[in-house]
Amino acid sequence: MDTTAKANFHWSCKHTWKRSAKNTAWCLLGCAIGDLGTILFFQLTKIPFPVLGIMILAIINGLITSIILETIILMRQSFDFSKAFKTAIGMSFISMISMEVAMNLTDYFLTGGAILTWWVVPIMLLAGFLTPWPYNYWRLKKFNIVCH
Repeated sequence: MDTTAKANFHWSCKHTWKRSAKNTAWCLLGCAIGDLGTILFFQLTKIPFPVLGIMILAIINGLITSIILETIILMRQSFDFSKAFKTAIGMSFISMISMEVAMNLTDYFLTGGAILTWWVVPIMLLAGFLTPWPYNYWRLKKFNIVCH
């Protein structure tokens, strides 16, 4: 790694924190749609399914809906579908996975898993936002790589 780039990196850029927060929020929206939607579906239908199974499905659906949302956002920024899709998958997958795991672990530790209540959803969203945010800052600051 270039020592100049290492020396120039810092965690104190307000502009980068703001931009990375916006990017993280978009990712959170996409993940939350699929994740919370899946949990709510099983909660409302009362389909007997193991908690771990519901949570795995919620994570998978959250990743899918996040990729779809990011692809649409990129296409609105003049990317063709193929490039938008590849960018959405490649640029923020670590962020999405960490976000999903944080949200579902929060749900599990606070409710026993796969249960949405009025008080747990905001905590899940906060955990899902805060977990990947420093990583998104780092990527933006170090490589100028964003997904939106």
